Amino acid sequence: MKTSLQLRLGQQLTMTPQLQQAIRLLQLSTLELQTEIQQALESNPLLEQNEERQEPLETDGLKNEVLDPEGSELTASLAQETIPEELPVDTNWNDIYDSSPLPGTSGSESSPDLENQDKGGETLQEHLLWQAHLATTNEKDFAIAATIIDSINEEGYLCSTFEEIQASLGKDIEVELDEIKTILHQIQNFEPSGVGARDLAECLLLQLKQYPPTTPWLKEAKLLLSQHLITLGKRDYMQLMRVMKLSEQELQAVIHLIQSLNPRPGHQIQPSKTEYVVPDIYVTKHKGCWQVELNPDTAPRLRVNAQYASLIKRADDSLANSYLKNQLQEARWFLKSLHSRNETLLKVTCCIVERQQGFLEHGEEAMRPLVLHDIAEAVSMHESTVSRVTTNKYMHTPRGIYELKYFFSSHVATSSGGECSATAIRALIKKLIAAEKPRQPLSDSKIAQTLAEQGIKVARRTIAKYRENLSIPPSNERKRLI
Repeated sequence: MKTSLQLRLGQQLTMTPQLQQAIRLLQLSTLELQTEIQQALESNPLLEQNEERQEPLETDGLKNEVLDPEGSELTASLAQETIPEELPVDTNWNDIYDSSPLPGTSGSESSPDLENQDKGGETLQEHLLWQAHLATTNEKDFAIAATIIDSINEEGYLCSTFEEIQASLGKDIEVELDEIKTILHQIQNFEPSGVGARDLAECLLLQLKQYPPTTPWLKEAKLLLSQHLITLGKRDYMQLMRVMKLSEQELQAVIHLIQSLNPRPGHQIQPSKTEYVVPDIYVTKHKGCWQVELNPDTAPRLRVNAQYASLIKRADDSLANSYLKNQLQEARWFLKSLHSRNETLLKVTCCIVERQQGFLEHGEEAMRPLVLHDIAEAVSMHESTVSRVTTNKYMHTPRGIYELKYFFSSHVATSSGGECSATAIRALIKKLIAAEKPRQPLSDSKIAQTLAEQGIKVARRTIAKYRENLSIPPSNERKRLI
């Protein structure tokens, strides 16, 4: 093997820091973008918030006409540097960045966002321990109660056996299994009713014990739960009426009493944490045309600090002047990256709205099939760029707030030669099941046959998959008396 020198000419794409910044900003969610902007304001003295009210980026009649968000002052300053008009945020390489929220997403450490802080609501274990303090008379009983409460999950069920609880108490506390059972029965009388049960039947029976003895059909409900719960789960109502010697109306009253119980009592105490979704895009209809505009409140408006920028002397090579020059260049690149992000997001959203006007007009049943390649081809971008733009971005429409990913779905061929989206098929399945007879629910084969009569050929297993995605049980579990 002979060693030799060869000269080759080729092109190679270099990921400059500015390009990396533009791509990273493109895929950030609203919360992450606000964090990034806040960090830039704290680290760069040449950046400041623009308190003047500016017109949001918008489109009229789905035309991508974008206003300059930085204003004429920034445009003039950008012309002095070698910053391209459009940043090449479009890529066709697998440069996936970690888009997890950065620490301190609620703002600066000195001024935390009090509205988004956890209010520290009472948990189920804390609520039960508070009752155990009042109910127990000695430290041993409280230690047993605390161990049992630690074994209760968030739904309110006991997840450990008596032997496991005995072992977890350790050798310092000698306790018999009967003592653990006694303390458990005491906990099962705590609020919420039904907590500490070991299975569903015991949970529901504990709740029925709280009912007055004069409650109609109470005795029959206890009998059904203790002996025939599996039959009830199978919805074999004929078997239940035969073994319990009840008429259809009587069995219906018993089941109605059982349905009034809570199978997950622990959820009554779990602290609720409200999560808010701030839309990035607003879509409205004005004079028969759909208008698309960016939400101006998703990020503060920025500009270059004119006072600091005027201190820069081009002929001075001092350390302070060099620092200001570098910060000015970084500030201009950051503003340009933000502007490029807004333009790209607006361009992709306009294309989505243009193709999904049927959904905006008529709902999910009119959703057209759409994939990333269709939008990428329409806006002359790569699919990876469209994927970044539509990740964790939300659109406010007259029908609600949807993630941009929601508008993409696969397609199924129709008998007429057209295409139907998977979202539209799921909407049709949901509509058919909502209108079915309670006593005779539609099977997956019957739903596939009904859709075939409408010109949509879908296999039975596909219907089953879409039905499971909608969290709809099979036909044998949907059967009911009323």
